[in-house]
Amino acid sequence: MATVVALPSTFPGGLDAEPSDHFGQCDLYTLVTVDGERVEDVRTLPNPPHGQGGCLAPVNLLATNGVNILIAEGMGMRPLSGFDQAGIMVLHGGGKRTVREAVSALVTGQLQRFAQNNVCGGSHGGGCH
Repeated sequence: MATVVALPSTFPGGLDAEPSDHFGQCDLYTLVTVDGERVEDVRTLPNPPHGQGGCLAPVNLLATNGVNILIAEGMGMRPLSGFDQAGIMVLHGGGKRTVREAVSALVTGQLQRFAQNNVCGGSHGGGCH
C-alpha cells in the first residue's frame, strides 16, 4: 500500500533538495509517494503564509493532500498536536542532508517518532516553527 510522505524542503524541492530545519518556515513541502522501498511519485506544495490559518495552515494543507507521514527536524507543540489530531504521524528527520536520504531512512526503519524533546519553543510562544 502506498504512503504519502511530506518533508519540509528548500526551493526547488524534490528528492535532491535539502530538508528545511523548521517545518512551518520552509520554502515548500516535497511530497513523496512510496510503496515499500520504491518511490512512485514526487511533487511539491508551496508553504502557505502563516497569516492564512496560523501554525495549523500547513497541517490542513498536508492533510487535504493525503499525507500519512511528515518527516521534520523541528516544530512547535501546537502543530505537532495538530498533526496528531489529523492522523499524520510525525517522525524526526535525524539530520539527513537530502529528502532522498530522509525517505531512505524512513523505508529502512531508521527514523523515530517526533518526541517532546524535539519540540522547539519558537518565537511565537507556542512554537510555529
